[in-house]
Amino acid sequence: MNQNKLTQRQLVVSYYQGRPGVDIPHAEAVDWVTTEWEKQTGEVFRDPDRMIRQLSQEGLLIKVRKGVYRYEPGAVSKPLDTFSLKQREEIFKRDDYRCVICGRGRKDGVEIHADHIKPRKLGGKSEIENGQTLCAQHNFLKQTYRQTETGKRMFIRLHDLAKKNGDDTLQNFCRNVLEVYDKHGINGHIRWKKK
Repeated sequence: MNQNKLTQRQLVVSYYQGRPGVDIPHAEAVDWVTTEWEKQTGEVFRDPDRMIRQLSQEGLLIKVRKGVYRYEPGAVSKPLDTFSLKQREEIFKRDDYRCVICGRGRKDGVEIHADHIKPRKLGGKSEIENGQTLCAQHNFLKQTYRQTETGKRMFIRLHDLAKKNGDDTLQNFCRNVLEVYDKHGINGHIRWKKK
């Protein structure tokens, strides 16, 4: 085997490294990589999508949002611990191939994911006990709710700072935003002083 032969991984990495700091839509990267691979090797690149997801899971690419990735040289991190295929199957089997929140699953034609109950970014391990089956919709919502928690905490801090500085306008604004959280029952476990 020729050791100087370009690998698919090298091609994908070089594409992103050549565009540092740029949010690149998935389809744009896939189109370039498949065309370039065929040009350089005469072969078909069968699954560039998987390679991009793998690089993200390894910490080389940042997933900005669904279908958009970015390479940041200073942000390359160590790989995130992920479930093996065997672990995923055990989690799915234990949960009867159904989302633990809504009960929908493969039999209903719904895509399911093996989710970390305690997120990996917060130190959650890829162990069966830390895994649960979620449908794609509830897995996405879980990520969104984490963002609303961050927002609520920010408004609480801003409210307290405005109160300390005697800024009634900003304090009232923050209070109104926090009351909207309460009205809709979002992140009720995060308490704030309404006075």
